Amino acid sequence: MDARFEGFLKMYLDDETGRDTSGYLRPTLMAFGEPYVEAVRGGFIQILEDESFGPPEYERLTNVDFSDADSLRSYLRDLYAYLFEGAERQPELPD
Repeated sequence: MDARFEGFLKMYLDDETGRDTSGYLRPTLMAFGEPYVEAVRGGFIQILEDESFGPPEYERLTNVDFSDADSLRSYLRDLYAYLFEGAERQPELPD
């Protein structure tokens, strides 16, 4: 996993910061240089394609617990759509 992507997860998608869905996340990411944005995009693609990446790995990085792999994948797909495909709203973390 790219260190820039891992840092993005730890910094912006942790249990506290990741709950802020006010709309700052996409502009914050896009304010970084293109190499960083592409590293984050690539990181998302990598974990979405990696069947072995699941709730324990995500929790280790973010301290966010997902009950199952399907709910994590759904969240990550929605987050990717928000960050890179123009989806209107950032998805919310589970309670």
